[in-house]
Amino acid sequence: MLSLEQVFQARNRLVPYIYRTPLLRLKALDTLLGCQVYVKAECMQLTHSFKIRGALNRILQLTPEERARGVVTASSGNHGRGVAYAAKMLGIKATVVIPDHAPAIKIQAVRDVGAEVILCDKPKRFAIAERLRDEKGLCYVPPFNDYDVMAGQGTIALEVFEDLPDLDAILIPLGGGGLTSGIATAVKGIRPETKVYACEPARIPRFTASLRAGKPTAVPQVDTIADGVATLCPGDLTYPIVRDKVDQVLDVPEESLLPAMKLLLTEGKVLAEPSSTIGLAAIQSGKIHFKPEDKVVFVLSGGNVDLSLVQKL
Repeated sequence: MLSLEQVFQARNRLVPYIYRTPLLRLKALDTLLGCQVYVKAECMQLTHSFKIRGALNRILQLTPEERARGVVTASSGNHGRGVAYAAKMLGIKATVVIPDHAPAIKIQAVRDVGAEVILCDKPKRFAIAERLRDEKGLCYVPPFNDYDVMAGQGTIALEVFEDLPDLDAILIPLGGGGLTSGIATAVKGIRPETKVYACEPARIPRFTASLRAGKPTAVPQVDTIADGVATLCPGDLTYPIVRDKVDQVLDVPEESLLPAMKLLLTEGKVLAEPSSTIGLAAIQSGKIHFKPEDKVVFVLSGGNVDLSLVQKL
């Protein structure tokens, strides 16, 4: 099980490499969302996504022999870019397996930092990455189901507490569960009374289904605009952490995602991808309500937005 100590160790490891992203107070959104609104702007992180935290924390712990062999991962885009960027920092060869219908901006960003990109049908990406690991001896960097990756993501919560020690709640985009597991472990270890809410797209409710079934359960592949949280099944390591440390998993309707992105951009003046604004969408769609005095942090997990999507807002 992931520990708070591992999250603190990850922070010490990452400090020389990553940005300490701002916690922005967006008063213009208070009345619209019914609470005191704060956003943790990981859209302003290196690679414009939180994923660099977990990827780098994992890669920094590889042995010299492992680094020499190179790394491989499977990703919907942001994790792949994080792995590619971390590998370039450390002079390591990286291979990234990405769905062929991932946003072009995410695919190109991985190529731009020198990684080899392999495109495939989305359901096949993990199997292909694992085959490359086995055939070529590459070191696999999981996108979420790994304690070192989770610990790196959990460093977000440590920064939030430094800026806002008495937050009442934090809303986290929920994909495979790595980000949520890391943050929830840190939050409940530091301030148990702070509520943790994890938000997943209702079209791909893998944690909602898994919690109902009492075990990690896969759901069918369905398209969602929230491509960054479109994993079909929880990890066997992330599932029990989400089950035990998250106060509530919210399944957020698809039709509320773009309006939330538009609200953040037009009223908050922050650009983030639909996966990132799913916490705002949870409130706008009535999935959860807060009191006007509640201090609520929304984790904006990434900002790699295709400009054609912005034109639809």
